[in-house]
Amino acid sequence: MTPSQTPTLPEAVQTLLTALTTEHQFEDNQIKTDAESLEHWGKDWTKHFAPAPTAIVFPKTTEQVQSIVKLANAHGIVLTPSGGRTGLSAGAVAADGEIVVSFDKMNRIGEFYPADRLVTIEAGVVTEQLQQFAEDKDLYYPVDFASAGSSQMGGNIGTNAGGIKVIRYGMTRQWVMGLTVVTGKGDILHLNRGMIKNATGYDLRQLFIGAEGTLGFVTEAQIKLERQPQDLTVMVLGMDEFSDVMNVLSAFQAKIDLTAFEFFDSVAVEKLMAHGQVQEPFESRTKFYTLLEFEAPYEPIMDKAMEVFESCMESGWVVDGVMSQSIAQAEELWKLREYISETISVFTPYKNDVSVLISHVPDFINDIDAIVSSNYPDFEVCWFGHIGDGNLHLNILKPDNMSKDDFFAECQVVNKHVFDTVKKYGGSVSAEHGVGMTKKPYLHYSRSETEIEYLKAIKKVFDPNNIMNRGKIFDA
Repeated sequence: MTPSQTPTLPEAVQTLLTALTTEHQFEDNQIKTDAESLEHWGKDWTKHFAPAPTAIVFPKTTEQVQSIVKLANAHGIVLTPSGGRTGLSAGAVAADGEIVVSFDKMNRIGEFYPADRLVTIEAGVVTEQLQQFAEDKDLYYPVDFASAGSSQMGGNIGTNAGGIKVIRYGMTRQWVMGLTVVTGKGDILHLNRGMIKNATGYDLRQLFIGAEGTLGFVTEAQIKLERQPQDLTVMVLGMDEFSDVMNVLSAFQAKIDLTAFEFFDSVAVEKLMAHGQVQEPFESRTKFYTLLEFEAPYEPIMDKAMEVFESCMESGWVVDGVMSQSIAQAEELWKLREYISETISVFTPYKNDVSVLISHVPDFINDIDAIVSSNYPDFEVCWFGHIGDGNLHLNILKPDNMSKDDFFAECQVVNKHVFDTVKKYGGSVSAEHGVGMTKKPYLHYSRSETEIEYLKAIKKVFDPNNIMNRGKIFDA
């Protein structure tokens, strides 16, 4: 739909859209204002805020993004970035008449530098698309998570996405060697340009990673790739005491370099089995489960893994376990962890994505369990997460006889107690999903008031008119 067909648009928005088509070579399919499109591109996976954008624009180049930003500044219009819209903190929700800038049409993979194991990509490249490109080059992009088939790299960079391999490979930040960004002023910056060594002052690239589009929009990135892992082997172990989960982690880490160490509880397994998409890992049911993964290209590594497993059994930490014997079996075992979010989504879970130092995890879990049990005696609670890096997902499941609004309201009452506990252990209220709007009221539990003032001052430098994803992270 062209701007001329939408006379009900606010005048400033109408003027901006008309300028894009007449002055900046935007085609009709690069602008959408119909109700279905506004609903689709105006939201992410959160269900807390209703989308209410005025238009969706689809730039194809960095220069077109710059045109949008400059026009938005001139007309006082707020912009919200949109990638794969898989976020869980409402960081990509346009709830107040914004124009959504979708990067769907900026999905090209550019120049590859074999000697540097480096590739240039546009922000709209899907995570799985980059992973496949790396595989085609006999390389590996290790940042991985359940939404890899739809999440976009610009969004991953904006939230510093983590996922299931952080224990070995780190967060998205570790793999971004350069960025092209359009700031809130409309300036184009080329940051670090892919270099490993660059000691020329402030590394502005790092400011934009995790900034959720509040300083400017990432349009391109130089991404580092890694060698492919060899002979990945997966174990799923069951235990009845949470302390034994940590004992097992320590035992394996002392002997083997793990590529993943995931955790989930019996509630998660119960829901998975009821859903029917995965098989029981072993005959006995236990209270807690871990999934661990490691490279085993040489027989001595496998021997060492079996030695550790047998030691854990003898110590009484592990009740039962299973180990993959093929790639297909490893993939099946991974489904036990990767399918949890999809399986429990029908229960409209209230999610908390928190992290503390690994050393604090047992005490933290005990404290949170006590809070949840006393405040939600009738609610089911599902725990899972990337426990090998201290990241835990607390999911409270909505009862069938309760409305979503009433359920969320009850959950939010106890948030103060949960986040007081996060603060007690010096943790983060958002380990890997960003702050957005859902975690904004709780930012002060992880960041001091002085820190937040510095964050606001940085935003004013890059986005003096406060048009870039306004209302996310904090209220400037």
